[in-house]
Amino acid sequence: PLTALYLAALSAEAGFPPGVVNVVNGYGSVAGAALAEHEDVDKIAFTGSTAVGKKIQEACARTNLKRCTLELGGKSPLVVFDDCPDLAEAVRTCHDCVMENMGQCCCAASRTFVQAGIYDEFVK
Repeated sequence: PLTALYLAALSAEAGFPPGVVNVVNGYGSVAGAALAEHEDVDKIAFTGSTAVGKKIQEACARTNLKRCTLELGGKSPLVVFDDCPDLAEAVRTCHDCVMENMGQCCCAASRTFVQAGIYDEFVK
């Protein structure tokens, strides 16, 4: 939440009119549900689980049919095969893909499949 709050402060400092950039802190079951259900909110964007995304989309449709952008799922796998030309680079890439942006990315590679023949070397 600190990044979003800082972005809002920078937006105000840059002269954005009030109401153009809004940051609402709180738990999704309270603050998020209130936003999704509110008649004066015209757009919701959500990144997270499919189950919660369905609830948000239903709330958006049930109220004022607000626009809704969803990025759901996020269990993107990486696969490393025996013929990998640079195993050390593959290890670095796999680590970076899940840890980039503190793992808070809809396409974070949160699963890695390594072919059995190179598994022991990969996990060293």
